[in-house]
Amino acid sequence: MAEVTTALIKELRELTGAGILACKNALVETEGDMDAAVEILRKKGEAQAVKKASRIAAEGLVRVVVRDNTAVMVEVNSETDFVAKNEKFQKFVDDVVESIFASDAADVDALMNEKFAGDPSKTVGEALVSIIATIGEKITIRRFVKIKTDGVIVPYIHGGGRIGVLAEANALEGIEEAMKNIAMQVAAMNPQYIAHTDMTDEEVAKLREITVDSALNTPESLPAPLLKNLLAQASEGNLFSAEDAAQYEEQKNNLKYIFNFLSAEAKTAVAGLAMNAKETITADKIFNGLVEGRVSKQLKEICLLDQTYVKAEDGKQTVAQYLKAVNPDLSVKQIVRFEVGEGIEKRQENFAEEVAKQMA
Repeated sequence: MAEVTTALIKELRELTGAGILACKNALVETEGDMDAAVEILRKKGEAQAVKKASRIAAEGLVRVVVRDNTAVMVEVNSETDFVAKNEKFQKFVDDVVESIFASDAADVDALMNEKFAGDPSKTVGEALVSIIATIGEKITIRRFVKIKTDGVIVPYIHGGGRIGVLAEANALEGIEEAMKNIAMQVAAMNPQYIAHTDMTDEEVAKLREITVDSALNTPESLPAPLLKNLLAQASEGNLFSAEDAAQYEEQKNNLKYIFNFLSAEAKTAVAGLAMNAKETITADKIFNGLVEGRVSKQLKEICLLDQTYVKAEDGKQTVAQYLKAVNPDLSVKQIVRFEVGEGIEKRQENFAEEVAKQMA
């Protein structure tokens, strides 16, 4: 008899898509026998979930609902966009939202054991297995957020449910329209932070490190004196092919366009020299100026308040300047953005190859 551990329950849940409690009960009943537990779940109508557990669900819907001082946003995934438009699927998503409103679950795992709003005789996990069996695709409740606020919180949905945003601000009168504009900004520009002061020292240091390595690996953008020296080293060290060596001799005074004449292998060789000389190059004043400029530009892209406001009439006004113009006391407290399938690796299938495999 195998001990019914948390790891064993998790393994059965990942295999079948069934709720945690259902998996635990099946394992207890079968004294830890995984195959027998799967068979029990099959007999209870959960075989569809077993067959679909390994599929990729990267389509689906984001739902956003604000009610009184509470907001809920959830992403539910399906395998195809077609199913995301199915009325039963959409009803299921709506019921998941209501289930979140009615529960104190802090994450998806906890939510699976809560009562399902669409049928209180089932848990959310059991209802999930049922909808999988009914629709015939793998469906997952990927993530959700529930925010209670004493301020103002505004929802925004883009693309029929492809992107959802919640934007929260301090309690001020007449700022709803402005916050709706901010939510639209977040949907369009996907900032990672509200302000650069929200970033930790470690995050800023990591951004700078990535920027340095990126600059060294794209030597064509390096300051001319550094690039000239690296090209000379590559030539003198016989790192170029005969053709690249000839092109280098002909174009070495044309640094701005020299990589238009050199091969990708030559560029890689120069980048390798740059990375090997990283300590020396990063001490260069001109190079550091280049890096700081790029870091500053990236901060303006990933920090909401530093971004150019998408509706700016002059094309220059920042989000911070826009908010100040609306109300000097207006402060964005929180932004949350969900995009369907974001970060999920989608399986690329070749239909012709699939048919050929079936025929074989």
